[in-house]
Amino acid sequence: MSQIPFDQLSKQYLEEFLSPLGEVKRSLEIPGESKFVDIYFAPTVKTTIDDLGILGRMVQTSCLLEPYRNAPRRAELRSCLLKLFWLQEDDRRKAKSENRTLPDLELPQLWILAATTHQPVIQEVGGYLDRAWLPGIYFLPKLFRSAIVAIDQLPETEETLWLRILGRDETQARAVQEVLALPQNHPRRNNILQLLANWKVKIELGEIEGFSQQEVLMTFSQAFLEWEQVTRQEGRQEGRQEGQSALILRLLTRQVGNLSDEARSQINALSIEQLESLADALLDFSTPRDLEIWLSNHG
Repeated sequence: MSQIPFDQLSKQYLEEFLSPLGEVKRSLEIPGESKFVDIYFAPTVKTTIDDLGILGRMVQTSCLLEPYRNAPRRAELRSCLLKLFWLQEDDRRKAKSENRTLPDLELPQLWILAATTHQPVIQEVGGYLDRAWLPGIYFLPKLFRSAIVAIDQLPETEETLWLRILGRDETQARAVQEVLALPQNHPRRNNILQLLANWKVKIELGEIEGFSQQEVLMTFSQAFLEWEQVTRQEGRQEGRQEGQSALILRLLTRQVGNLSDEARSQINALSIEQLESLADALLDFSTPRDLEIWLSNHG
C-alpha cells in the first residue's frame, strides 16, 4: 500500500486556512527546474487575520511554506533556499518585463515549518531570534528573506495553536487537545476536527508515514469521536428542519392554495425558530399575499 508523506497532509491543512485569504498553489513547479514548492501563497486579503495568530502574521506577503515532520537536513534547507531564489528571480523578470520596480520587501518569503530541529544546523545557516517575533522562530540573514519555525520550541499559547498542530509527539498531542477544548461554535473548530479525523483513519490504515506514538494516535481518536458526534448532531438538526419545512408547506398549501417556487425556496431556507414562528402565524393567512408579507418581514 502506498504511503502518504506527512507534508501532503500539511498542505491540505494549510490550504484550509489560506484559501479564503488569497491564492494557494500546492506543489508549485519552479520555472526551469524539476523542483516543487510545497505551498506557495499569495495574499489577496491585506488585513491581519487575528484568529490565525502567528500564522496570520506570517502570510501577510507572498510566501513559500515548507513543512517538515522530521528535522530538516542541510541538503533540504539548501533545496528550500534554491526554490526561493528561483521564485524571487522569476518575479523580478516579470516585473522587469512590465516596466515596474519590485522592492525586496515584496519578494516571496520562505517559512520552513519544522516539527523539530537540530540546533547545530540552525547555527550553520546563521539563524537568529528576532525580538519582534516569538521564541522558536529563527530568521536567516535578511538577504535571504527566510526563517525556520521550530514548532516544538514555540510557546504554547493561543497565538501558536494552528502551527503546533503541525508538530509531532507531545507537542501535537497537546495542540489537538486545545482544539478539542475550543467552544463548539468556534469558526474553525469543526473543519480542523474533520481534517484530524481524516488523518486518524489514514494512520490506522497505514497510509501515512511517521505516526507510531500511541499518545498521538489516542489524541487523533478523540478528535475523530468529537467530529463524529458533531456530524450526527448536525444531521439530526438538518433532518428536523427538513421535516418541519415539509409540514409547514403542506399546511400552507391547504390554507392559502398553491405556493410559488420562490416562496417554497424561502421557506426551506428558514431556521427552525423561524419555522416555528411561521407555524403560529399561518393560521391567520387567507391568501398567498399574506405569506409574502410575512416572509418579507422575517427573511
